[in-house]
Order: sequence, then C-alpha cells, then structure tokens
Amino acid sequence: MSEPTSPQPTEAAEPADARASWLAAYQTSKLRDVPFETMSGVPLEPVHGDPPYPGQYPFTRGLHAAGYRSRLWTMRMFAGFGTAQDTNARFKELLRAGGTGLSTAFDMPTLMGRDSDSPWSLGEVGRAGVAVDTLADMEDLFAGIDLSGVSTSMTINGPAATLLAMYVVVGENSGVARADLAGTIQNDILKEYQAQKEYIYPPRPSMRIITDMVRFTTAEMPKWHPISISGYHIREAGSTAAQELAFTLANGFAYVEAAIAAGQDVDGFGRRLSFFFNSHVDFFEEIGKFRAARRIWARWMKERYGATDERAMMCRFHTQTAGVSLTAQQPEINIARVALQALAAALGGTQSLHTDSFDEALALPSEKAARIALRTQQIVAHETGVTNVVDPLGGAPYIEWMTDEMERRAEAVFDHLDRLGNGSILEGVYAGIDNGYFVGEIADSAYRFEREVNSGRRIVVGVNDFTDGAEDSGTTLLRIDQSTEDLQRKRLADVKRSRDSVAVDAALARVTDDATDPSINLMPAIIDAVRAYATEEEIADAMRVVFGTHVEKAIV
Repeated sequence: MSEPTSPQPTEAAEPADARASWLAAYQTSKLRDVPFETMSGVPLEPVHGDPPYPGQYPFTRGLHAAGYRSRLWTMRMFAGFGTAQDTNARFKELLRAGGTGLSTAFDMPTLMGRDSDSPWSLGEVGRAGVAVDTLADMEDLFAGIDLSGVSTSMTINGPAATLLAMYVVVGENSGVARADLAGTIQNDILKEYQAQKEYIYPPRPSMRIITDMVRFTTAEMPKWHPISISGYHIREAGSTAAQELAFTLANGFAYVEAAIAAGQDVDGFGRRLSFFFNSHVDFFEEIGKFRAARRIWARWMKERYGATDERAMMCRFHTQTAGVSLTAQQPEINIARVALQALAAALGGTQSLHTDSFDEALALPSEKAARIALRTQQIVAHETGVTNVVDPLGGAPYIEWMTDEMERRAEAVFDHLDRLGNGSILEGVYAGIDNGYFVGEIADSAYRFEREVNSGRRIVVGVNDFTDGAEDSGTTLLRIDQSTEDLQRKRLADVKRSRDSVAVDAALARVTDDATDPSINLMPAIIDAVRAYATEEEIADAMRVVFGTHVEKAIV
C-alpha cells in the first residue's frame, strides 16, 4: 500500500467551464413539481457560489447537480419492538403517514446472534427492538409490504449475513427477485469493537464474512448496499464530531482495502458502500462534518484506492438525529432538539434521515411520538425552503472554514492509523482495536463532555439549567412486558417442531464446512440454512466453531 498524502486542493475547472458542466447536468435532472421560490414569490436560483458545484468532484457541495430540487431525502423511520407482527403494524403505520423507507431495529438477542429461547436472552426479548429468530419471523415482519416498492434498512452487524439471507428468501418467496430488492444492511463490524460491542467473532473472520457479503450483493443485488459504515454509534458512545468523521471514514478505508485484497474491483463494490452519521446539537459543526465527509471520501477513493468511476467516489449517507442528546427531563423539548438536528442534516446534504422521537430517553417510541418525529422531517422538507437551493450555505466563510477544520482533524487520525498499520489503514484499524486506541479516545472525549456538563460550563437545557419545567410530561410510554417474550418463545418452539430437522442439520453442516474454506462464499450456504428454518443462533454457532468468539482486552 502506497503512502498516503493529505488531500490537496482539487484544481477546479475554469469557472465558466464548471458552470456549464453543472448546468448541463442540472438540466437533465427530473425536478420535483413544486414552486422554487420564497413564500413571498421571489424566484430562487438553484445554486450560488463558486465551483466545484454540486454533483462535481470532490462532491463537497453534494452528490447531485439538482440536490433536493430533484429528489428529497428518504424519510426512513427506525422502528422495531416486540414481535414481528407488532413491528409490521408500526411499519405500515409509518408508511401510511408518509414515510418513504423502512428501518429495522432488532432486539438485543438478535443483535448478538442469540435465539429468544437462549438463557442469554432472558428479559431482553423484544424489549429494545424486534425479535427475529427464524425465517418465519422475517416473513411476519414484512407481511403485506411490497418489497419491490420500498427500500429497507436493517441495523444488524455480527449476524448480518443471516438477516440478509432471511430478507432475500422472503423477497423470493413473495415474488421479488434478489436483483429488485433495495436497501441497506449496516454490517459494520469494525465500529462494534470500537464503540457498540455487539460482535460475535474476532475481527479478521468477521471481515471475511463481510467481504463475502460485498461480493454476493455486488454480483446479485445491484440495488443493495452491503455495508452502512456507521459513525452514529461512535458518536453515541461519546466521541467528538471530528472523531466520528475520522473513525468512520477510516473504517470505510479498511473495508475498501479488505475487498481489494479479496480480489474485488473498487469501482464495482465502491458504488454500493454507504455511510451512517449522527446529527448532533452543534449545528454548524455537524454541517461542516457532512460536507467534509464527502470531500475526504472522494479524494481517498480516487487518489489512494484508484477508483475511476465517480459513483464509487460518492459518500452516500443516512443520518439519524442524536439519541444521546435526548433528555428524560422535560422530554417535549426534545422535539426542538430533533428539529434543529434534522435541519442540519438537510443542510449537510443527507440522502436519508431518521428523526428520533421525543420520548426515546424514557422508552421505545410511542406511535404518537414517532409520528411527530416524521412530521418534523416533513416540515423541514416542505415548509422551510431549505430544499429549494442546493448547498445553500456553501461559500459562507464559517461553513467553509468548519468543513476544512473537520477535514484537517480527520487527516491527523488517518496519518496515525496509517503509521500504526505500516502503510495500511486496515492493519492500522486492527491494531487500534487491539491496543485500545479507539476505545480510549472515545472514553476521553465522553469524560471531558460529562465534566463540562457536571461543572455547569456546558448547558443542557432542562438538565443542569432551566430546570423549572414540568419534569413529568404525562406521556403514555410504550412498554414491552413478559407476555411478549413468552409469545416469541412459543413461536420459536412451534417452528422448531414443524421444520425438517434432517434438512436443518445438513444445511448447518454445510455452513461449517464452507467457513473452513476462505475461497468459498458463505452466503449461498447461509441462504440455504435460512430456507430450512435454521435459527439465527444455530447459524451463528455453525460458524463459531470455526471462527471462535471475540473477547475484548481490558485496557488499563
């Protein structure tokens, strides 16, 4: 791997040429049928400022020439609780309310590769997301939903291959071919070792599974994003905005290096990578972070990894407002926090957005709170006017300075990881996981923030100042009780009783056999195991006997 250099300013085309190129792309865009003018009737130009323009490398100002004039971001509300039938009803409610994509939250046992009847799952089934044990649950989860007409995101990492396999089989059983399934699976295992801790296998075999998934989806699922490289959980764990940016993109570079090492073409798989960022409360810092992410990714993909297809240089990202910023005190004021965070995401050019519900510091979102969160997005999109001009803050000195500063801080981290990995970001990330670099940096940032709040130097409204509001909102909270766990365990027992145990054993044996041979792609065997109604934990165990499990080292 060649030594990287810090990205140099791109030589912009002559302004007239850049403008003409942008205008040609803009004029071929299909625009939304809305008046691009102010409420007073003042007509608005689609873009202002200097080149590079939106849709032009390195995409600082956005991926597409027409921005939201052509297409709004996908309003993808995160949902999942209780049984698959419970969450299916919430999905349908969100779609009726105007949501344009689905995003699935799984319960802790599912995230950890455990079945609902496992002793490890006691008290957690369906509590913080939907319980999925077998294909039967996935069939219930998407019953009555046309998978050819909606894109689905699934927040799952350690057992991501199994959940993707379930989705593929549900689609095929309902008449939707793999090639027509659209969506994203998070599948970002590196950030699990750094922040969220929902891993199963050690890093290197986990990366083998991921590269198999990338190869499979690149070949057979052209509308699917096989990795959503996630800074969200890094930020929720306590990182700064600059650390979120740097660690996320470094993980992205690591996945690129792993895929290239596995013989895959950077222009082929690069088009299918996507990202997931947090939109926190520091408004302008967040906008600068989003703009810097696009620029850094484009330059590194082109200059370091040799991408020639501009689609492989594009940093496409989903955004979620900052759950960690929500307060249990005076929970209704979280609506204001979320609105500002959503506005920052829109001004930063996100492709997809989830807005948190105001009651999430207290419980899973209630139906009313989730609808308010969706309506918040709709107000930003349709009433504020921010979608009428592409990158409306571009050229503002403070925004451009903040974008540059976010990039500078991220590059310092990349330099450190590259030295750590002797010229490989992938090896640097492995080393940073092993020696506690990421965990330590995030912990230090979280500690510093908490000290500022506790000392009163940093104000959190309703928590350490302005505390005279109604602390109890009287909001009706969504509660998941023991009956849900009992129902899910009965459902699983029924599936195990009715399935062909011989076929299950044969399918699981094939998973184990294929895991021993790095030249074999694991996805076909996992899909066959899912078809036989093998459980998520059984499939995880079939690979666990080959790959082992990850045990985090204590950092002192």
